[in-house]
Amino acid sequence: MTGYFMHRAKCVAAGLAALVSTAILPTAAAAAQCGNDGSGFAAWVAEFKQEAAGNGISRAVLDQVLSNVSYNRATIRADRGQKSFKLSLDQFMQKRGGQAIISRGKKMRAQNAKLFASIEQRFGVPAGPLIAIWGMETGFGSFLGKEHTLSAVSTLAYDCRRSDYFTNQLYAALQLVERGDLSPAARGAAHGEIGQTQFLPLNVLKYGVDGDGNGHVDMVRSKADALASTANFLRGHGWQPGGGYQPGEVNYGAIQGWNAASVYQQAIAIIGAEIDGD
Repeated sequence: MTGYFMHRAKCVAAGLAALVSTAILPTAAAAAQCGNDGSGFAAWVAEFKQEAAGNGISRAVLDQVLSNVSYNRATIRADRGQKSFKLSLDQFMQKRGGQAIISRGKKMRAQNAKLFASIEQRFGVPAGPLIAIWGMETGFGSFLGKEHTLSAVSTLAYDCRRSDYFTNQLYAALQLVERGDLSPAARGAAHGEIGQTQFLPLNVLKYGVDGDGNGHVDMVRSKADALASTANFLRGHGWQPGGGYQPGEVNYGAIQGWNAASVYQQAIAIIGAEIDGD
């Protein structure tokens, strides 16, 4: 999954830029008090609600969202250990089903040839790495995660470990709710990652693309939106059309921007090349 460790290399600065562009940023003086267990969560929510209202989030959205969030212990457990990234490449490929992703990914490429051709024409990113990410993250959209997204992000915003980082993610999630691109009831991965390729909320604001032309960026229900947004993310991290994406090649850095774990980067490059036939 593309949790904090998967996106931290570049998305903090990009995410802050996205928030600045929409003029909604928390003020340091008004920051709600973080905590290291669930005992202070309800008080934090009440404080944050007042802070967010002062920073331009509508009262209606705050009432709708924050009345239904709860302290998520599964999120805290996940945040304290991402053990699969400590495996060898072979172990990681086996654990994450690399060969199955390659086999099914080739079929997905054929079945969605028109979509992938249009994405490559627009963003310069071929099908292989997009399908590799799609398969690795959610099994091609078959499992998006079971945690309540707004509770997960709120929990990490409250938790003192990285409160500032995830407070900005929470502001981004609230903006997505406000514009109709995220359901308050949405469920996803443990760190609040959204949709078929698992974007954190700030990255949806920064790189989200309406790939199916319906006027919304729906990372959950629209594979066109999710895949086009992923291509836009890679382009935003330096992807050059026509360049290679294996280690040492020009576009490998964009894959590194997607995920900070070296075994994940290598797996995406390997799986993508197999799917692309390179």
